[in-house]
Amino acid sequence: MKKNNLLRAVALFPFLIWIILLIVVPVILIAYYGLTNADGVFSLDNFRQFFQPNYLRVFGRSLYLALLATVICLLVGYPIAMILAGNTFKRKTLLVVLLIAPMWMNFLLRTYAWLTLLEGNGVFNTILQSLGLPKQAFLGNVNAVVFGMVYNFLPYMIFPIYTSISKIPKNIIEAAKDLGGGNVICFFRIILPLSVPGILSGVTMVFVPGVTTFVISQFLGSGKITLIGDIIEQQFMHAGNWGFGAAISIIVMIAVVLCMWLVNRFSDDSEVIMP
Repeated sequence: MKKNNLLRAVALFPFLIWIILLIVVPVILIAYYGLTNADGVFSLDNFRQFFQPNYLRVFGRSLYLALLATVICLLVGYPIAMILAGNTFKRKTLLVVLLIAPMWMNFLLRTYAWLTLLEGNGVFNTILQSLGLPKQAFLGNVNAVVFGMVYNFLPYMIFPIYTSISKIPKNIIEAAKDLGGGNVICFFRIILPLSVPGILSGVTMVFVPGVTTFVISQFLGSGKITLIGDIIEQQFMHAGNWGFGAAISIIVMIAVVLCMWLVNRFSDDSEVIMP
């Protein structure tokens, strides 16, 4: 028994080192910068600065757009997940490949590709002009940012729901139909409740990166739609105010932890994925 415990400890050692270096140490550094001033003295000034109307407005906008993108991903992704989990669609493998293929490309490149398609002289506006229609301002607005979130995060909604639906025993659905339940009743009484863990996992995996994104707002929003991720990036990379950037990061981190806690609160299933 002692030998097994020793082997287990040795096997876990690289993993623990990885966790300490990439998670624990960065969190400690963020907490240090956020809770100290320029002289290294403990201070809450960085947090007080965040609670100004302009920063709260940006944070509220980030939460709203992330929530909107999450709802759209759910409405679009759930039917796709049901198609993948069903037996009537014969091209499931092709559909899965089409969903996964964009994820093989770098996130930055995927977003930049849409920038070239939607810009003023891009492909879409060229097509409109060839049809005798005026140019459209596809970029630099809220719709473009939400579209970028949905495009990039939709697979993270589809696959957890697909996994949950595919694990539902077929005999339960067959028994419900034998007892007189139609397709609508089977969906609302069986499929939907049993797929809740997958829904909650998908919501978490879309909402969390949606709140903290800054690449999408900078590219597709043309810098006109400022999100909380943009503020953090500006403080670290341009303003050099690491203390304020760290304080915002801590606040966002707390908001993310609260979201994950709520997800666990509504589901006791171990399938809920924490990114």
